[in-house]
Amino acid sequence: MAEILAENLSGKAVMGSDGAEIGMLYNVTMDMDTGNLKNLVITPDEGADPTEFEKDEQGRALVPVRRVQAVKDHMIIER
Repeated sequence: MAEILAENLSGKAVMGSDGAEIGMLYNVTMDMDTGNLKNLVITPDEGADPTEFEKDEQGRALVPVRRVQAVKDHMIIER
């Protein structure tokens, strides 16, 4: 995957590989020991049901970075 600056990801729409809109990227978490990116933190769209993902304390979906398939106009994640 090509390099992408984190500042270009903030607020990007996130869709599933099935075409379902999931929400907007809020943040990205990192493993402090390894420096590897860990999860996308996504604010779910109203009406979206991302029940397959863990949630943080504020109800945002935590999607493992390894599920990212593409980043263009939308960020596409494997579903």
